[in-house]
Amino acid sequence: MVKKFSRLREQMSSEAREKSQAKAQEMLAELPLHEVRQARGMTQKVLADVLQVKQPAVAKLEKRTDMYISTLRSHIQAMGGELDIIARFPDGSNVKIDNFSELEKDVQYNDKSRRAKTSTAS
Repeated sequence: MVKKFSRLREQMSSEAREKSQAKAQEMLAELPLHEVRQARGMTQKVLADVLQVKQPAVAKLEKRTDMYISTLRSHIQAMGGELDIIARFPDGSNVKIDNFSELEKDVQYNDKSRRAKTSTAS
């Protein structure tokens, strides 16, 4: 016998409903990269245009399980987001790692230098 979810939810205690809602929010906060892009309403083509790459490069990136932090950061920024690296420890403390902000500046500088060299070489 098939039961409607709304009917089952009505039978749940308020505590169980709160736990269920919290779990649903937690699951929505943990998405693979391609689902983040889709949730932001962007196609691979649009993201590729923003990143100044071809669409297959975005598809390939979204399938990777290992990538440079700078690559992930630029992908997130192209979607209008901001990437934070946070270490969580068993004692419950969280530490935001900020070393990568300097890395980002270095990458941007190197990209500009490379583009300048390429355009003067043409």
